[in-house]
Parts: sequence; C-alpha cells; structure tokens
Amino acid sequence: MNTAGHSEATARRGLELSPFRGLRYDPDRVGSLASVTSPPYDVVVRPDGVHHLQSADPYNIVRLILPQAGTPSARTEQAADTLRRWLDEGVLTADPEPGLYVYEQRDGSGLLQRGIIGALRVSEPAEGVVLPHEDVMPPVVADRAALMRATRANLEPLLLTYRGDGTAAEVVERTAGTPPLLATTTEDGFRHRLWSVTGPADVTRIQSDLARQQALIADGHHRWATYLRLRAEHPSPSPWDHGLVLLVDTARYPLRVRAIHRLLHGLPVADALAAVQGLFRVRRLDTPLAEALEALADASCAGNAFLLAGDGAFHLLDRPDPDLLTRTIPADRPAAWRSLDATVLHATLLDHVWHIPEDSPAHIAYIHDTAATVAKAERDGGTAVLMHPVREEVVRDLARQGVTMPRKSTSFGPKPASGLVLRALEI
Repeated sequence: MNTAGHSEATARRGLELSPFRGLRYDPDRVGSLASVTSPPYDVVVRPDGVHHLQSADPYNIVRLILPQAGTPSARTEQAADTLRRWLDEGVLTADPEPGLYVYEQRDGSGLLQRGIIGALRVSEPAEGVVLPHEDVMPPVVADRAALMRATRANLEPLLLTYRGDGTAAEVVERTAGTPPLLATTTEDGFRHRLWSVTGPADVTRIQSDLARQQALIADGHHRWATYLRLRAEHPSPSPWDHGLVLLVDTARYPLRVRAIHRLLHGLPVADALAAVQGLFRVRRLDTPLAEALEALADASCAGNAFLLAGDGAFHLLDRPDPDLLTRTIPADRPAAWRSLDATVLHATLLDHVWHIPEDSPAHIAYIHDTAATVAKAERDGGTAVLMHPVREEVVRDLARQGVTMPRKSTSFGPKPASGLVLRALEI
C-alpha cells in the first residue's frame, strides 16, 4: 500500500451525507404543522417559551426537546415515553423510503435560505471536516446525550454551512420548483417548505459535491459534541456514526449572523458600572433600543464595545484600558481571537472585573432576543450585556486555525425549525 497516498486520501475525506427515513408529523393528527414546531431547544426562553409552546398543541415538539419533570432522569424518561406513544399513535410516522431533504425558509423581508437535511458522518475536529468555532459547556452536552440515549433519536437538526461548487445547489433549486411535502408559516412570520430527494442520481450529485467540502458549525455545538460522545459509546458501525444536520451553501445563501446577549443575575446595573469606572469609557444613552444598538455598532467599528441595560437607560462601554486587556487576556491565541468582543467580555469583564462564573445558570443566562434580554434585566434587577455580532468570515478563519471562540459568541440564522423532520436511529 502507498502509505503517503493513503494518508493524503484520508486527509481529503470530506462531508459524507446519507439519506434517512425522516420522522414527520401526520398533519391529520395535529392542529397544524406550525403549532407543533419550536425554535431549537437552546433558543426557547424558559419558562415562558416552554409553556407557550406546550399550550400551542399537545403534540408540540418542545415536549421531546425540553421535557418538563422534577429530575434529569425523569425528564429523559418522559421524552422517551412521549416519543414511543406518538409513534404508536401515528402522530409521528416514518417516510416510506430514505431520502435527503431540501428545506426552505423565507420571511417577509425577502430573506431566503435553502439547504439539505441528512445524516452526516460524525467526525472529530482534527479531521478538519466539520469545524467547531465555540467551546461547549459539559453539563449541556451531558443533558443532550442523556436525552438522545433515552429517545434513540436525533430530534432536531444542527445548522452547518459550507461553500459548494454548485452541483448540490442545482439539485436544491430544481427540487424547490416542485410541490413540497409540507408547507407552513410559523408565528415568527417564517414560511417553511420541505421536499424529499430520493432519486439515486440526485442523491449522488449532492453527495459528490459535499465529499470535497468542509463545514462550519453555525448552530449546534453542544449537539455536535453530543454526537461525538454517543458515537464513542457505541462500536462502529452503528447508527450513532451519523447525526442529523442541515447543510446550507453560503456561496448561494449567506447566513445572517446575530449576537447572543448575556443576562447577569444578581448584578444591578449600578454595581456593574461602578466596577468598570476608569477601565472603560462609559456613556449613558437615554435613547430607544434601536438607536442605542446603532451607537453600539458605531463604537464596535473602532474596538471592543458593549451596551449595558436594566435600569431604564442604556450605557455604552468602549475604549477599554489597553493595560487591562494585556493583564487579563491570554497572549497565546491569535490576535483575531484576543480582539473579539466575546473574549474581552469573558476574560476581562466577567472573570476579572465582575467575578461572574460564565457556566453558572444561577449567575448568567444567554439570550438571543435583544428586547427580551433588556426586559428581563429590568424586571429582575440584573444587568443585560448587549453584544454586536461578529462577521462570518472571522468565525470561519478562526475555525480553520483550530481556534475556538468563547461559548455563545455568535447566533447564525435563520435556524431550522424543530419538529419538521426527525431521525429515529432504529428506523
């Protein structure tokens, strides 16, 4: 055997996407497809969001992805029992033949995103095939792993991006011109459509394009880490060698990148501001949220900037003391990582100035919706830290260097709705 050639071929191994028999809701058994869908589990704001979704329909997917019970084991057991019952009752049914799925999202502003849902071979970051860009929180991975073990299912797809050569995109575009398997509009105004691709020639075209590509995890780092853990627990070959993903070709459909904000429990805005006096420039903004965010965007062009809220006003923090940054930010990382807002927030503000543990739900919450973050801070007497989004090219460049960003640094979207197609590992 030519060892060098074999190693080179192995190094070139790209994305391997396989068809599967999707589990989908029977429209005749539920109120509407929109009423059984949910945002991804980590976007649902507890407890309001869970209760709202549960009341939308008795079969809402949130009962599987965020089961409500007194203990972790009771929650996972409840999800497994619920899934078995829905399968037995025909609420969820498997498609008759394996396929890949074309998925489309469209909103009223003209945003259009299309991608391919399939079962992707799980690979370690060292292979350079699927690139993570954020750290994960072990308790969350353990929670998702317990849920997947109990249900033996991938309940919602991760969002991955790649830049293809157009072959798969041709199949996607042609498929989107045919009648869909389902179409629904969710309460956020997004229209969703789903098609299956079962023809061997089209499946092969998609697979051939992807086989030369690498992907960036846009959303779902904890679930990808869960896939890795579960694959390691089961001897190969097994269904755990693959995980459910949505792959979007950003050469055709660029993603929208938003920030994920922080809510600091138990830290009043006055105390947060007192601690940063002399370390950052601080300006009070008595303006509406939209104007305050514009000021944050302008300040972010010149360097690190954050917007604090929770006391009825907005406070813009920028121009951090360079000596403070030198003392608090690790010097063994690339300059692009050291200058990230998320790096400065976690290494400097949370760790050094405010002394807040970033992985403690009792101290900090991560919230995607800007207005909701501000409202919760004002209601609870805490501090909202509003962030400006980082550009996708910065994320991708760092990921290719093998450098992970601080957790919850970005929010790529639109995210796939949960509940449109699931993957049961034994079907």
